[in-house]
Amino acid sequence: MTFTVAIVGRPNVGKSTLFNRLVGKRLALVDDTPGVTRDRREGDGRLGDLEFRLFDTAGLETHTDDSLEARMRRQTERAVEEADVALLLIDARAGVAPADRHFAQQLRRGRTPVVLVANKCEGKAGGPGLLEAYELGLGEPIAISAEHGEGLTELYDALVVRARPEAADADPSATPDEAPHPLQLAVVGRPNVGKSTLINRLIGDERLLVGPEAGITRDAIAVPFNFRGRAIKLVDTAGMRRHARVAGKLEKLSVADTRRAINYAEIVVLVIDATIGLEKQDLGIAADVVEEGRGMVIAVNKWDAVADPAKTLRAIQDRLTFSLPQVRGIPVITISAREGRNLDTLMRAALALWEVWNRRVPTAEINRWLESAVAQHPPPLVAGRPIRIRYATQIKTRPPTFALFVSKPQDLPESYLRYLANSLRDSFKLEGVPIRTVMRKGKNPFVSEVR
Repeated sequence: MTFTVAIVGRPNVGKSTLFNRLVGKRLALVDDTPGVTRDRREGDGRLGDLEFRLFDTAGLETHTDDSLEARMRRQTERAVEEADVALLLIDARAGVAPADRHFAQQLRRGRTPVVLVANKCEGKAGGPGLLEAYELGLGEPIAISAEHGEGLTELYDALVVRARPEAADADPSATPDEAPHPLQLAVVGRPNVGKSTLINRLIGDERLLVGPEAGITRDAIAVPFNFRGRAIKLVDTAGMRRHARVAGKLEKLSVADTRRAINYAEIVVLVIDATIGLEKQDLGIAADVVEEGRGMVIAVNKWDAVADPAKTLRAIQDRLTFSLPQVRGIPVITISAREGRNLDTLMRAALALWEVWNRRVPTAEINRWLESAVAQHPPPLVAGRPIRIRYATQIKTRPPTFALFVSKPQDLPESYLRYLANSLRDSFKLEGVPIRTVMRKGKNPFVSEVR
């Protein structure tokens, strides 16, 4: 068990309660009195199918002398240095305290990845503190209740993407392609566009039923695949017709299964028929994929049957640009699944898009971009007064999601948000993936109040 997690935070925020919850035993003493935990406590934690070594630490202190509190602090610092991930716990009911800001700044300077966890979020009392947690500059806080076991699914999602296999620990040059889990790639499209044929050709086996009849595939079928050393789970799905034409319970269940496959996918390959072009139903499926925040590659199948390739490709790209302006740069790859043409190019495009979908931009670079973008095109005036965008940070990947701290978020027009999203895309090479922006009302936590 090589993956280690350290729970840190100021006193009395619920670290030992969370420790006991994750190890499944009451190993750590829990009391309302601050400072119960002093030594670093270790246990074998488990969350779903994820197993890890867990450190419970003393409450973070500001002492730097040789006092007991200072020695406790140094033990905590050692635990953070040795851990693969640190969970910074705050008390959402009490709100963000000065000590939380101090230790968040300290943890940002270190090398250990930090997950911000807002504890005691049961009920409504933790809501204001959860929003305040964005000020710490550590991304989106995960709302949990360690005492009641709420929010552990979201905590699992945050930890599982950071869990590293032994090979990655031994090789510091490991790349994202060596991730421990297979890339989830769903193949979707209208009936009879060649989805199953494409998967069979990729894996080199007649694994899936194919034929001229539309609607052969009814439920989502996962097929393991390895492309140049990268494990991939290919998911074949039922063809999706227009909602008005979906008839019968079985087809409705098939469409629902396809939508679930999109929800669980990381990258979606939308297969269209080159002899028909990009139809309204194709655009509807594409819009669903974008709405779910998934990366998308468009595979134009049956390219060997196209009479005028240049005109056909230009028509597809023009309609895509006009109908999905919110996602510029979606890869469009021409293929022939039956003959196996250009399939390597398709898979390379999917893997490249996966890296963009997982890209994280440093906060400092985002705010340098923000200063330039606002200077080139300031926000509009409201009642004669400017709207101020004070700070920006990336709070999530998969897809890239950015929080903007705005003086009057309710007055910032949608057109200006589109301008910022397009500028982000151009500045940080985020072509082909959805970009989400979240507005918060607040001030820049890194600007001192002392003037």
